[in-house]
Amino acid sequence: MDKNSFLSLFFGIEDPIAHILGDWSKEPTPAAAVLRIALAFFLSALIGWERSSKRHSAGFRTFIAMTLSGTLAPLLDTYIGRKFGSTFFLLSAAAVVSSARIATRTLFFSSRNQIMGLTTAVSLWASCFLGIALGAGFYTLALVSFFAILFCLSKLPALEFYLKNRSNHFEIHLELKNSLNLQNFVTTIRRLGLKIDAIEMNSAYANSGLSVYSIAISISSAELKKYKTHREIIDALSTLEYVYYIEEI
Repeated sequence: MDKNSFLSLFFGIEDPIAHILGDWSKEPTPAAAVLRIALAFFLSALIGWERSSKRHSAGFRTFIAMTLSGTLAPLLDTYIGRKFGSTFFLLSAAAVVSSARIATRTLFFSSRNQIMGLTTAVSLWASCFLGIALGAGFYTLALVSFFAILFCLSKLPALEFYLKNRSNHFEIHLELKNSLNLQNFVTTIRRLGLKIDAIEMNSAYANSGLSVYSIAISISSAELKKYKTHREIIDALSTLEYVYYIEEI
């Protein structure tokens, strides 16, 4: 099955954007390759700008480089296949695997035992697939995917925060002035109608003079579930005299 037949199978018709542009855009001609690379650069720059504006570990240049590598892979696979009669898309497969490995390197644990960079890592991997779609000539699929990725990164955090703030489970970073105050804190938590699921001492603050913990909490009180958000609960706990600092993680 050639590429145009595959496009017809995938979309029901040939790629709509390629149909508008003309036959020259459907094959990996030099002009089509330039168009695909330019689109990859522009679209990934917008995604990278969104990440950079929020000071994430992988930003502008990283997203551009990742997407361009994904775009070049199917183009090279096609050229190599035509020259040597190969039907294997080895570079495209390698690009997917390599991008996944690179993306995982953006993950790290903060001093508060929180996994950081997960959204950026997944976005990097998605940008590679975006590049592969462009390199293969799936213009419409690539553009739809681009808008979906950008919408997810820029518009959904507010909804995610709202849903997270209303859930029955949350985790806090707690700094106590003295380790002897932990029992008092646990007692207060239970009186409020909260349940402690797990407590982990944070060794990163061992020499700070504070007792620091990561605590997983469930809301067991029906009244709290109905009327209180995580923010309100944490604000109330922060007023305890032995609490040095507390926040949700």
